Amino acid sequence: MQKVFIMSFDHNSLKYDAAGLIPCIAQDEQSGEVLMMAWMNAQSVAKTLETGKVTYWSRSRQAFWVKGESSGHVQTLVDLRLDCDRDCLLALVHQVGPACHTNRRSCFYTAVRDGAEQELMAPMI
Repeated sequence: MQKVFIMSFDHNSLKYDAAGLIPCIAQDEQSGEVLMMAWMNAQSVAKTLETGKVTYWSRSRQAFWVKGESSGHVQTLVDLRLDCDRDCLLALVHQVGPACHTNRRSCFYTAVRDGAEQELMAPMI
């Protein structure tokens, strides 16, 4: 049996970039599908852990962005994981509706195959 260590977590222990941001990949907790990537800062990490509602930092609006607050396509946090370098986050989420602002299940709906782009999924709505 593998030994598990439990330590207290301090969101300031993460490695943020020069703008104070860290990338966060959202993954569906049941299917394992990668849904999207967005940025967080120390405060949005803390808000996410406090509320269970995944909260990002919008670089364009310079404001917090609670996923689904206006669209209803909510992400509820199931588990938050850190990579080994502590410079990237993985949020396992329960996703309601599409994760992408284009109304697709995932933001990763375009593949590059044989030198051409191929759309993999249509909008859900």
